Amino acid sequence: MSSQPKIPSSQLPELWNSKEAWRVFGIMSEFVSATERLNAIKPAVSFFGSARTLPDHPYYKLTEHIARLLSDAGFSVISGGGPGIMEAANKGAFFGKSPSVGLNIQLPHEQHNNAYQNISQTFQHFFARKVMFVKFASAYVVMPGGFGTLDELMEALTLVQTGKIRRIPIILVSSDYWRGMVDWFRQTLLAEGMINPEDMDLIQLIDEPEAVVDAIFKHYETRGFELSDAEREMQFNL
Repeated sequence: MSSQPKIPSSQLPELWNSKEAWRVFGIMSEFVSATERLNAIKPAVSFFGSARTLPDHPYYKLTEHIARLLSDAGFSVISGGGPGIMEAANKGAFFGKSPSVGLNIQLPHEQHNNAYQNISQTFQHFFARKVMFVKFASAYVVMPGGFGTLDELMEALTLVQTGKIRRIPIILVSSDYWRGMVDWFRQTLLAEGMINPEDMDLIQLIDEPEAVVDAIFKHYETRGFELSDAEREMQFNL
């Protein structure tokens, strides 16, 4: 019975450095593949929310309704491609007029690809996937969720606040769920000078599905969905 030769411990750092260097090519291939597949989906709206939300939950049904309205209005709908709110967003778009896009992630637990995707792209690296959510989004619709949802929300707010991406509508749906966080932003972050007063204007709290669609169109009614040359250059440096 043969066994694998043991690598001397003195050679392990060099081996890991080599593997880390080759890993860069895998990351590059994710960016290239995703960009080529998603270039035709604009304008698009990225949805976020809990993977744990069941199909009979009001949040699921609300998400599906909003996604269907946006799809019928001409927006591709992007989600994380998994269950829960992600599935609801893809399902609503799947039965609408515009593409349903899933940016799936390989995880040991919780994630499985939902069945409502016209375009499906799978990632190994969270950060490459997060870039694609931003790169192709004309708006963010953020449904109730946990740490992953908060991560995506804070990233979007930070990128807009710091001028790394153009200003897009960032809409929090279900004001009862989000009100405590938004109040904390105002009463603590703003009160202590950690953010500027205008930063609070980056967030919209909206409950009605039709109002979500209206808010996105209102944001773009004077400028259109196409990136300006300056905004395109900004995205290159994202």
